[in-house]
Amino acid sequence: MNHITQLFETKQKDILSVYFTAGYPGLNDTAPLLRLLAAKGIDMVEVGIPFSDPMADGPVIEEASSRALRNGMTLRLLFDQLKDIRKEVSIPILLMGYLNPVMQFGFERFCQKCAETGIDGMIIPDLPFADYISSYKETATRYGLKVIMLITPETSEERIRLIDDHTDGFIYMVSSAAVTGAQQRFDEQRQAYFRRIDGMKLRNPRLVGFGISNKATREAANAYSSGAIVGSKFIQLLSAEPSAGEAVDKLLSELRVES
Repeated sequence: MNHITQLFETKQKDILSVYFTAGYPGLNDTAPLLRLLAAKGIDMVEVGIPFSDPMADGPVIEEASSRALRNGMTLRLLFDQLKDIRKEVSIPILLMGYLNPVMQFGFERFCQKCAETGIDGMIIPDLPFADYISSYKETATRYGLKVIMLITPETSEERIRLIDDHTDGFIYMVSSAAVTGAQQRFDEQRQAYFRRIDGMKLRNPRLVGFGISNKATREAANAYSSGAIVGSKFIQLLSAEPSAGEAVDKLLSELRVES
């Protein structure tokens, strides 16, 4: 069974997913970080595919992506680094990145390598939903992969219900239409958006991402969804703390989670 399916069957609330960029801070840090995050009790991990033009990302993830590319990270190398990861890591692993490098690699080849490696799904923010349905869904499904779609406060109810009907795994609920980046709190307008989506009683569970950085933002996400996704905050800590282990411990402390 797909690890994402397993996770949501066994845990419906307070899920914590962590994003980091492959090849950051060091070229060979990806697999060790995955093992570390799993050992620290993180529920799910999103591994970012570095790209030279990350349009939806704020300056923290943009710089991490740039550094990873300078380090020499490529999709081919990433798959090679993760070829044995399922011997040690059992939590869900997704790849998150833009369509351009995936298409350069070849979508079917990408799906085949994901399946061989034990990757559970993908998040491609700039993949149009109509293109996903017409050109990508069949291939991803054939390889047992979940394609996770994003919604924002501007996404229409009609589109949200279409996404809910034609995807599974979970829905990535972007907290705002802005780029990624840590925030201190979610204002009433954003919390009203969370409540509105919660009230739609969608078939798929939802996780809230963009801006999760502390106890307040995590609690707001947990109140109206199955959990939270942390990205920029963790990457900041990876560069600020003396070791990756200390970065994870600091993250869990600031989110008020026992490590």
